[in-house]
Amino acid sequence: MVKGANVGLATLSEDVGSVMVSLGWSSTTGEGDADVSVLLLDGDGKVRSDVDFCFYNNPVAGNGSVQLLGKTPTADGSEDRISFDLDAVPQEIEKVVVAASRYAGSRFGDLDDLHLTLADSAGDGLVRFAVEGADDVSAVIFGELYRRSGEWKFRAVGQGYASGLAGLATDYGVDIDDDAEQDGPEPEEPEGPEPKGARRDGFDEPVATGQDGPEPSSRVPAQTRGSDPADLAASAAPRAAVESEPADPAPVPKPARRPRTAKKKVTLPRTAKKSLADNDTWRTARLFPVSALKSDRERETRATSVVLSVMAQVPEFGRRLTAGFGAPAGRMETFTEVTLPHGESPRRPDGVVRVERAGKLWTALVETKTNGNALKPDQVQAYMDIAARRGYEAVITLSNDVALEGSPLVDVRIDRRRKHKVALWHLSWAEVVHQAQMLIRHEGVGNAAHAWLLQELLQYLQHENSGCHGFQNMGAAWVPVRRGIDDETLCRGDARALEVIENWERLVRQVCLRLGGELGQKVLPVQRARRGSDPGARRAELADHLCEQGRLSAEIRIEGTPGVLAITADLRTGKLRTSIEVPAAEPGYPLSRAKRLVRRLSEAPADLHIETLVGGEGAGPRGTLERLRPEPADILPKDGAQITGFRLSLFKGMGNGRGSAETGFIRSVDEAVDRFHAQVVAHLETPAP
Repeated sequence: MVKGANVGLATLSEDVGSVMVSLGWSSTTGEGDADVSVLLLDGDGKVRSDVDFCFYNNPVAGNGSVQLLGKTPTADGSEDRISFDLDAVPQEIEKVVVAASRYAGSRFGDLDDLHLTLADSAGDGLVRFAVEGADDVSAVIFGELYRRSGEWKFRAVGQGYASGLAGLATDYGVDIDDDAEQDGPEPEEPEGPEPKGARRDGFDEPVATGQDGPEPSSRVPAQTRGSDPADLAASAAPRAAVESEPADPAPVPKPARRPRTAKKKVTLPRTAKKSLADNDTWRTARLFPVSALKSDRERETRATSVVLSVMAQVPEFGRRLTAGFGAPAGRMETFTEVTLPHGESPRRPDGVVRVERAGKLWTALVETKTNGNALKPDQVQAYMDIAARRGYEAVITLSNDVALEGSPLVDVRIDRRRKHKVALWHLSWAEVVHQAQMLIRHEGVGNAAHAWLLQELLQYLQHENSGCHGFQNMGAAWVPVRRGIDDETLCRGDARALEVIENWERLVRQVCLRLGGELGQKVLPVQRARRGSDPGARRAELADHLCEQGRLSAEIRIEGTPGVLAITADLRTGKLRTSIEVPAAEPGYPLSRAKRLVRRLSEAPADLHIETLVGGEGAGPRGTLERLRPEPADILPKDGAQITGFRLSLFKGMGNGRGSAETGFIRSVDEAVDRFHAQVVAHLETPAP
């Protein structure tokens, strides 16, 4: 689409009751980012209240009809997704504006390939709009969904705001203030720390509920992370000036307070309570036991029942796993071992998920595999056919494997003559564990019983007998490729090298999921390829590099760290290298910078390698931390070259086995990343915003 064009969604697809909008961009450094926001407008073109402003601290709006799903990895980096249940949008909402903003003075001119895509509930792309001319703005309206004659249409907008998120939001009736600019005394705060369970929901004050009911709140949005502080101050300054005029000696009454609607969030502590057992051999009773599991069939049946039951009982968890598949936010019921007719022999999918919203049903069939077993194409094909005949929306596969863009785990035939479309989605057990960890450790759920259920689910999935351990095998080509690299017989174009590249990418994505769940932060793989490039061609090029150089490389970005964590597996030497480049933007003399760096790494391992990065083509000095601690000046260039940064690296022996045994390659990668993050990255200062 071109700027200003519009199109009716019903003319593009019949499955537009719910749609998925994705906003994407790329940057040459891999560091560019922005925040997505959505505004729900009434007939006057304004939000009804501040709760119609959907952003990263208020990710659900419109009674659950709009939900921000966060970033998801793609072949070229990541993109932000937004789920819209158009059938459930309140009737008084006439228009939905989709925008994004940058923060800390950044502009969209630093990003490339700004675009919006819109897909129907079956996952088929309907609209693509490329935004141009947004170089000098910090907020952009990508597009808008609006009603016309009872039907939804989409308009490509591409309008920029130099005043940032504050200017955009205030134009649509959102009241944004900056506390620092307001006169008058601050409201009294209770002494001591915030109440347990309190959280910030995108507004000025922490939210906490107790036995006496919720306390009132001014309900004024605070400065958001995606906002430019200068813009917010500018938008608040006129209001502060008016309020500061002494028109009456009587005290100015406080604005009317609105009740808080946010529920108390419950998270479980990381440290377990002291056990009352007589000795360590006593086993804690578990809701989901694993001791009796003997066969793969028993593992699949138990795992399916456990996950589906917790999805139905914990709304936050069920919504997390199904929102990305086009499911609406509604009442969920789950079933196992359902018999469905299919020709002469009925089929029994492992599970069924049904969500009711506004009198309509969304249904997905579930096929589960555990213990590394592969999905069977004939089974999945049969379930796709059944779902199409019965009018179901999706088939969800759940296994240890990790799906890659452009490389489906199962190839299925789609009958184009059928009017009803069925979407095929995949979940890995690693992603299920990740979502459970994020809720019970970092973000919280509605009540303590739900938190306990998620904890029991996590204990089950992480037990060695459950078979739900995520990606654990580098494949049959792993050993032949390593031997071919050792004896230099591996040639470009070898299909086995391409298989190793695909499995390496799966492993890196799983490392990001696991580390992100443990830290409670966004951890995403960095792809240096240009956005929109063919994933197959990119992997083929990486396979040729593997044949020539004998190395596997990857980069991951961890939110809040000063650089990108790089992983290199050298198959020739059998060494794993984890490294990070720290910019040398600190003021002071070069020797002062070197001393500060050594002090910051006081708890790092003695075998940490430090290399000085200098401008130009030359290489700087290098050495181990053990040698540099008494003499930091040894890391300075002797020719006085300008220092641009430091590269910190740790080396580890690489496992030989292709599986997850103690000597396995996958286990060695996990251990190398964990050690480097805990002992090096965690001690580095976060760069100033």
